Amino acid sequence: MNRKCKAIVSALFILSLVLLTAPMRLSAAEAAPIGEGATVQGQTNAQEITAAGTAKQVPLLTLNQCIETALNKNPTVLASIYGVDVNRSRVGEARYSYYPQLSASAAYTRLGPLSSQTSTFGGPGAYDQYTSGISLNQNLLDFGKTSQQVDISKYNLESARSDMNTTQDAVILSVKQSYYGVLKARRDRDVAADVLKQFQLHLDQAKGFYDVGTKARIDVIKAEVDLSNAKLSLINAENALNIAWVTLNNVMGTPDAAEYAIEDNLSFQRFAITLEEAKARAFENRPDLKSIISKRQAAEANISYARSGYYPVLSGFASYNWAGETTSTLDHSWNAGVLLTVPLFSGFLTVHQAAEARSSFYILKANEESLRQQIQLDIQQAYLNLQAAEASIATAELASAQAKENLDLANGRYAAGVGSPIEVSDAFATYVAAQANYTSALSNYKIDQATIEKAMGVR
Repeated sequence: MNRKCKAIVSALFILSLVLLTAPMRLSAAEAAPIGEGATVQGQTNAQEITAAGTAKQVPLLTLNQCIETALNKNPTVLASIYGVDVNRSRVGEARYSYYPQLSASAAYTRLGPLSSQTSTFGGPGAYDQYTSGISLNQNLLDFGKTSQQVDISKYNLESARSDMNTTQDAVILSVKQSYYGVLKARRDRDVAADVLKQFQLHLDQAKGFYDVGTKARIDVIKAEVDLSNAKLSLINAENALNIAWVTLNNVMGTPDAAEYAIEDNLSFQRFAITLEEAKARAFENRPDLKSIISKRQAAEANISYARSGYYPVLSGFASYNWAGETTSTLDHSWNAGVLLTVPLFSGFLTVHQAAEARSSFYILKANEESLRQQIQLDIQQAYLNLQAAEASIATAELASAQAKENLDLANGRYAAGVGSPIEVSDAFATYVAAQANYTSALSNYKIDQATIEKAMGVR
């Protein structure tokens, strides 16, 4: 058999090998980055592939489960919950003036006489004195000072609850961003792994052609360089995936979490809402707006509270006392009455307190308007980003399919001996970029949807 016949037989053998292994080579790419509703390892059967290539069972978490974990374990959320508890206690503290103040006291005193004098009880020298008593005080009238203080505490409690919701919404958005970041990194890793396998096959083809003399040594060297670059890309993709996992664990408040898998829900599902609907829902639901409204109401009530320093306070009191030199011979006494305290001059303290309260109220009123404008800006930006992300998905999907077809043609041409290694490398580069763009388009749409949901104050 002459050299030409050997080359033809070798080319036909390699072409048949390519056709037989194509479904296996492309399965990872088709399962992960191409097409809507695709699945990846760990979605349905919660299996992860180890470095040794074996599968192991791990827990499978959905997005909602990750969010629930974060709301229960994230320290920022826990701190906001305790902040609500603090303000709830302050409401009880503000109510203390509604209730009588009852106290008891007891004392023992050893008294020494002055020189040349007797004790007050008629005995010479030092003596003992025992005293005890019970006293009762009750605020009768303070011209609304206590009730205003209670109202202020209630407004602050509502503000704290809204702040807690704002914190939770921020954590939920971070969980979604990290969750989709893991899915994107995992799909990118799968593409890099698939490209590595195909470059290894390309190297085998180049060596086969070189051995039979149909291709030059430069094809082999080019294939080896491409394979090395593919290995480096896979290392970087694996590292990006590991960082994405660490980020998700940290956001959930479980930095030392055991290994688990997450459900792949990057498939496109349109989020239908108009700009006006989004604005209306934001002004109705945004917890940060509710918080500043409660703070503004508290500041308004604080003006009246500060002015109450001009008014008198009427209180009642009563006490019962015991005193004597021994515990068996105690004298008894009692007293009761009312006390009117009228502020005459306090060094202009009340004047300045009232002025401070008014200024604080105007500050919060201006901040409320500023927040309303910021909310409107947030909604407009999130809506425009969502629309742009939706428009990019169809284009990215088409480019992904075209890049895959181009790669198949380039591989086929090279396997048939009519293509060049540069053509194959360019096709691989286009394929990887198109796959990454499509995955990014899906991920960006999910993140933009989560962003506009946060901007609207809905979960």
